[in-house]
Amino acid sequence: MPAKPFIPTDEQRRLVKAMASFGVPHDDIAVVVRCSPPTLRTRFRVELDTATIEANARVAQCLYQQATTPGNIAATIFWLKARAGWREKQQVEVSGPDGTQPVIMVRRFFQPIDDPAPATLIEGEAA
Repeated sequence: MPAKPFIPTDEQRRLVKAMASFGVPHDDIAVVVRCSPPTLRTRFRVELDTATIEANARVAQCLYQQATTPGNIAATIFWLKARAGWREKQQVEVSGPDGTQPVIMVRRFFQPIDDPAPATLIEGEAA
């Protein structure tokens, strides 16, 4: 007697899409849905292909909103490093006025990687 064909339900489609968007491996999703991994990849192809793309878009939207919110410097810096190719550069200077006790100054700069212009000081403090 031939095996009964696997027909996905709407609930299974939602479950597969959610699990795939969270990064759950296909073999594990197949166990939950109770089908073989090849059947999963055949019957849920659209859900598996679009879940990660849509999840990344939602996270990117959230990060963009955080990066463009005044006062969220960490998100802004992360966005510029990850998306705009910026980098941080540290510069350490050791000096002392008129030969007295040296002062160590650490400065962090934030600038585009290929920008020959002087970097903008974002933080500086005496150590």
